Amino acid sequence: MKKVPGISHFREFIREQSATFDTESPSYKWWLLANVMIGTFMAVLDATIVNVGLPKIMASFGVGLDKIEWVLTAYMLALAVMLPTSGWLADRFGYKRVYFLGLFLFTLGSFLCGISPNEDILIFSRIIQGLGAGCLMPVGMAIITREFPPEKRGVALGFWSIASAASVSFGPLIGGYLVDRFSWPLIFDVNVPIGIAGMLATAIIQKEYRSKHVGPFDPIGFFSVTIFLPFLLYALTEGSTSTNSAGWSSPVVLTCFAVAAIAFVVFISAELIVDHPLIDLRLLKDYNFAIANVVTFIFGIGMFGSTFLLPLFLQNSLGYTALQAGAVFLPVGFIQGVVAPMAGISSNRINPKILIFSGAILLAFTFYLNSEMSYLTEHGFIMTTLYLRGVAMGIMFAPLTAAAVVDIPRHKMGQASGLLNVIRQVGGSFGVAILTTILTTRITYHTQSFGEVMQANSPAFNSVLRNIGYFVHNSVGGAGALVDKQSQAILMSHVARQSFVQAIDDDFLLAAFITLISAFPVLFLKIGRKGKGKQGGGPSEQKPVGGPEESAEPSTIISD
Repeated sequence: MKKVPGISHFREFIREQSATFDTESPSYKWWLLANVMIGTFMAVLDATIVNVGLPKIMASFGVGLDKIEWVLTAYMLALAVMLPTSGWLADRFGYKRVYFLGLFLFTLGSFLCGISPNEDILIFSRIIQGLGAGCLMPVGMAIITREFPPEKRGVALGFWSIASAASVSFGPLIGGYLVDRFSWPLIFDVNVPIGIAGMLATAIIQKEYRSKHVGPFDPIGFFSVTIFLPFLLYALTEGSTSTNSAGWSSPVVLTCFAVAAIAFVVFISAELIVDHPLIDLRLLKDYNFAIANVVTFIFGIGMFGSTFLLPLFLQNSLGYTALQAGAVFLPVGFIQGVVAPMAGISSNRINPKILIFSGAILLAFTFYLNSEMSYLTEHGFIMTTLYLRGVAMGIMFAPLTAAAVVDIPRHKMGQASGLLNVIRQVGGSFGVAILTTILTTRITYHTQSFGEVMQANSPAFNSVLRNIGYFVHNSVGGAGALVDKQSQAILMSHVARQSFVQAIDDDFLLAAFITLISAFPVLFLKIGRKGKGKQGGGPSEQKPVGGPEESAEPSTIISD
């Protein structure tokens, strides 16, 4: 077959540029870190940039919160399902190939999201995005932990978290600007040029790495977890929707719970029996890794579940534009980006438990402060809570990740990072589903509570209606029954507004409680200074990363 000249020249260009990056050079690992940060930036960006656009997307498609939450949940579910699979794919086909595939799927999904004509296609396109992100995050983390020795791993992971921090800062701001000035599809289109740049950088910088510890694919584990997560989250969200009159006793909800329970039992049984599981649950025998996953799951419920609440509150209750709502998040990422590398360096000198525990407590405190908000809350109060949140996340992430994998063998890093990310994303999916369900329920509860005290024969109620009537008459004119109806409409809109605020506050209070719970398992971590295990005999200390056995694994350059 005759080669296309343009493609042939492009491949030759890639080969020439790739040859300039020597794996033995001390700078190679840092170039690799920068390359991985591009993918991380994109994956986290699309989880944050969407939040400020949700009100406009809801208005554009004419759907409610119970439907639009799947724009977030579908992305996180696809990401969670792909996370463990990407570890096996990377070991089988090569880390560079799978990382490149992740960038491609993410970029394709972003393009499809931007041209979606309805919410169903948008949700489907978000699934494609999530599949790509599911390749990027664990494979990128595994690449970093493989290339950097234990004594530098905390610093590398700290700088890696800068990509997440930048996404937290610029995602809502960019999204708000695009939604206000142009239209919501552009919040997805902005990923396309970044994705193309990331694919080009991957092709040039990365050298292929394949693990010799590759087992057969685990179809039972894959299909069971793929069934378990969507069915469970659908049941959690469907139980309180306005279209489901039967509530939690609905046959659909009960059936989904039953299917999820069966799939979960099959998944656990299969993963503990098969020789080569999709998710190696045996890694949880490592004490620190197990405790870190418990912390990550509980933290994910509170953190990710509450992330979408603040933009909704700012736009629906305080009247912020999408750009203004996005701008409040700008300092968070900067603060996290500054604190995270410092925390990574500090974890080599002091007990990481102190940093992780302090960060969790501070994060829970910020959610508690948010639970005191009203429609009269000042901008300075909101910003203070976000400043503290940036510090808290910067303190937590790098030490917790380093502590989780400190005793994991090098050839298990792909599985370990995949499982750690799966737990975090599953926790986040649970958080979005649970807090959305509670938000809907609490709005109904507060609306009914306020309605009960508005008695037609109450002097206070009639006094308020008369005062509103005077305002309506003096402002827009009219008299009699028309003024009475307008007054009642204004009062009911105020009740609905206050009910929404109270429900948001309830959700933040729950997020604070959940995050506070995540702090206590940290106390049981067996780590000391420099991230060493308590017993001083973990794999990472007995055999350095890149020892004789590990360094013998093949490493080749893909030139095609």
